[in-house]
Amino acid sequence: MCDERGAGCSSRRTLLAGAGGVGVVALLTGCQTYGESTAPAAAPAASGSAGAPADGNPAGASPDAAGPSGSPAGGGEQPPAPAALAAVTDIPVGGGKIFKAEGVVLTQPAAGTIKAFSATCTHQGCTVTSVKDGTIVCGCHNSVFGIADGAVQSGPAGRPLPPRAVTVDGDDIRLA
Repeated sequence: MCDERGAGCSSRRTLLAGAGGVGVVALLTGCQTYGESTAPAAAPAASGSAGAPADGNPAGASPDAAGPSGSPAGGGEQPPAPAALAAVTDIPVGGGKIFKAEGVVLTQPAAGTIKAFSATCTHQGCTVTSVKDGTIVCGCHNSVFGIADGAVQSGPAGRPLPPRAVTVDGDDIRLA
């Protein structure tokens, strides 16, 4: 309520500006950050719907609901083995091969013995550059590591190359 001088009364402009601000806030509340999905979770398709989704699963079915044999997922099915990195015959005995993209060096210190190490030098993080004369060499600062254990044979590196896990299946070598 206003007194005789109009004190305590809000002007119509103040009132409308406040109401407009509330409207803007309400409008922005419905907005979202770019890239977020506002789509509700997919509801099961009604019977008689045409076609199956692009993923090949019936509408409403989880892709992990059953394995290829119809058995429940996780029922002992093995995931596919990773692609072979190399064949044992690709790795020279007493030498090795660097796989830069995978960040690994494979060596064969003795016939049939496959070892794997990180290809990242422990000195300053360069990728090792060669495997020769029974050693793994980092060309950045000439650190030298043994092919049998990754141990430092000469510095400046102070730590051995960390081993990497691989599996040998027949002639195939795979990262584990």
